[in-house]
Amino acid sequence: MPPTTAPAAPRGSGTHPTTAPTTARRVRGAWNTAAALLILAVLLFPVYWMLVTALQPSSGLDVDWFPTSPGLDSFRAALDSQGRSLVTSLAVALGAVAVCLALAAPAAYGLAQFSLRGGRTIVFTTLITQMVPGIVIANALYSAYAELRLVNSYLGLILADASLGLPFSIVLLRAFMVSIPTEVVEAALVDGANRFTAFVRVVLPMSRNALITAGLFIFLFAWSDFMFALTLNTTDDVKPVTLGIYQFVGAHVSDWGAVMATAVLSAVPAAVLLVVAQKYIAAGITGGSVK
Repeated sequence: MPPTTAPAAPRGSGTHPTTAPTTARRVRGAWNTAAALLILAVLLFPVYWMLVTALQPSSGLDVDWFPTSPGLDSFRAALDSQGRSLVTSLAVALGAVAVCLALAAPAAYGLAQFSLRGGRTIVFTTLITQMVPGIVIANALYSAYAELRLVNSYLGLILADASLGLPFSIVLLRAFMVSIPTEVVEAALVDGANRFTAFVRVVLPMSRNALITAGLFIFLFAWSDFMFALTLNTTDDVKPVTLGIYQFVGAHVSDWGAVMATAVLSAVPAAVLLVVAQKYIAAGITGGSVK
């Protein structure tokens, strides 16, 4: 019996079977894109309004949506008043990053690679410390700082901000270092390196993404800190930009252009770091999820 063949579809009978699903996916994708752009616009609107207010020539709240004659007078006033505070915040944040990573990296490596008794309890306790309110830590530190003469000092703020990011850094770095093969470290030991040399020359380079991620978050914690800056400082000798903006608003509540210009300047370092280090952040956060 000869094989039967399906009758050919008549011309003009309709579209290809895959056309309808493809069109539906395109429409769904267009709606998703539109929704994402709408959410992005809502999230970025405060930043846009802050920038527009900073560029306005007047000092009131009557701001045009699109300033026709923008000026930089507000930024000049902000730099004259808060330039030192910006430098102070930068020094404190970088110092906190250095101190925190110097303590968190070896602690995370020990918890990840050595079979320490009670290691899981230590990690759990470290997570619990993240739940302690900052005001409680600030009040406790003030009494100790007063006796150690660390109030109104750069070192005091650096240590306080480092303590704020230390638990998070230990947990993040440990999650990454667990995935480092022990054979790599053992090979370095066989070649004559000691534990410290293997840690510095082998483990730390392999943990670069996690270190950059932890350092970035520590910098953001320290840069945006207000509680420690307000509690551990009684003079203007060491005044971070968060405390400077707080005092600036009280003294120049009518000059919103200068206030917004200060806010824009304080947001620039964090925004630049996030843009530059975004690929390292993604790799550092997901690096410990696969072993």
